Amino acid sequence: MRLPYIDPSSPSAFPTPEDRAIVARVAARRAPRPLQALDLALLHAPAVADGWNAFLGAIRTKTSLPDDVREIAICRVAVINEAWYEWGHHAPLAQAGGVSEESVKVLGRRDLGGEAEEAFTERQWAVIRYADAMTANVAVDEEVFGGLKRLFSEQEVVEITATVAAYNCVSRFLVALDVGERNGMKPHSKD
Repeated sequence: MRLPYIDPSSPSAFPTPEDRAIVARVAARRAPRPLQALDLALLHAPAVADGWNAFLGAIRTKTSLPDDVREIAICRVAVINEAWYEWGHHAPLAQAGGVSEESVKVLGRRDLGGEAEEAFTERQWAVIRYADAMTANVAVDEEVFGGLKRLFSEQEVVEITATVAAYNCVSRFLVALDVGERNGMKPHSKD
């Protein structure tokens, strides 16, 4: 990490009741897990951490997306942006959401090529293509967008778009500050 992680137990770290309330909200969203390295970086700017917590909380837990779709979108952002801290948190969630271990390995490759065709369903492929286009190119061509729109409701298209956009923000923050000290690693490395 390019900055020291904030110590949430330090009395001087959060001098105001408002700041302490923000830490409590972030901790409540993470419960029963402890604060994550990402939180300990964001909490240098409590108001930013508070907004981040509310926004990402909604993206993660308040959309109608099935777990596999949401986590595939997040994992593709992580791979394209080489945000291995993000990958390390979301690849297991993709697997828990029904993506096979073998498909998660395929998902971790930047270039998916034709040999990966059977690793994913048609809906999952539409999400992969869309997430890849949004992340690598920003602009999404009509063919890729049409493939997504054909398979998902308008609400789901908005939720997928917001998820990819949000995790592009997350990955850029993680990589720029080297949160979790994972820069330069690969998706399947343990250290």
